[in-house]
Amino acid sequence: MTTRSSRGEPGLEVGVALNDELLIADGAKRREILNHIAEAGLGHVTVGDHISFHGGAGFDGMVAATSILAGHDSLRAVIGVYQLALRHPMVAARQMATLSQIAPGRLVFGAGAGGEDRLEVVNAGIDPATRGRRLDESLGLLRRLADGEPIEHEGEFFRLRDARILPAPVPRVPMVIGGSGDVAVRRTAEHGDGWMGIFCSARRFGATAGKIRAAAAERGREVSWFGLSMWVGLGRDDSTARRLLGERMQALYNLPPEKFRHLTAAGTPATVAAALQPYVDAGARHLTLVVAAESVHDGIEMAGEVRGLLDGRC
Repeated sequence: MTTRSSRGEPGLEVGVALNDELLIADGAKRREILNHIAEAGLGHVTVGDHISFHGGAGFDGMVAATSILAGHDSLRAVIGVYQLALRHPMVAARQMATLSQIAPGRLVFGAGAGGEDRLEVVNAGIDPATRGRRLDESLGLLRRLADGEPIEHEGEFFRLRDARILPAPVPRVPMVIGGSGDVAVRRTAEHGDGWMGIFCSARRFGATAGKIRAAAAERGREVSWFGLSMWVGLGRDDSTARRLLGERMQALYNLPPEKFRHLTAAGTPATVAAALQPYVDAGARHLTLVVAAESVHDGIEMAGEVRGLLDGRC
């Protein structure tokens, strides 16, 4: 659900990140989860993407997005982020165009360089030292292919002859860039419609967004989509929420929860909304809550409460 602020500025869209909970064979249960997300007033579901991460785990972001878009008629799917450097841009462009046919205007394509697991890159046939340059070339090609016009391209990694993807997505699929630092600023200013941050402070989020706007303006472009993904523990008391978040993050990252405490939030919906408010004030308009809760439905219900509290403050 997208709102507008009392000042007429673009309002908030709040969603949740789900992967394993939706990648199940029980179609009725999957639709029940998606319906609950929409009924809670949440506007999107964010999914990840990995080919073979840390020993073989992963899921395909395009396929996961398809399960959401085909399973519900109004929710948006955000791929955050697709390992584009490990794929051919023509294939990615075709997948985006096909998804736009079944769900026009409901896909947000996030792209990143990845690289946290070097073996994932190597086993995909890519030299890890080149993945940033490959991503830049692929993003430039995707932007041109999205227009549906034939293109000729002779690049470092790809050679295209009279290449074309039809039908062109209508409306155009927003392409947002994941990452941090000067590279993310430059990449978003050159290729992106927006930027999505994670594991950053509100001050850093606002500073990065400002740099992106300025760098885009220098190139005669405008970037207006700014999103944040944040791990949150949600419970009816703060101590339970902190425990749930700590257990999830330690299992996933194999690091003590204290390492992430200053870049995450845990507590009741009111506590989490208060922690997110500085990011909203810094310009975040697309929030994804990566929820740790007692159950998927408890997490959805409380994420909806967070959205309501934030809406009331805008």
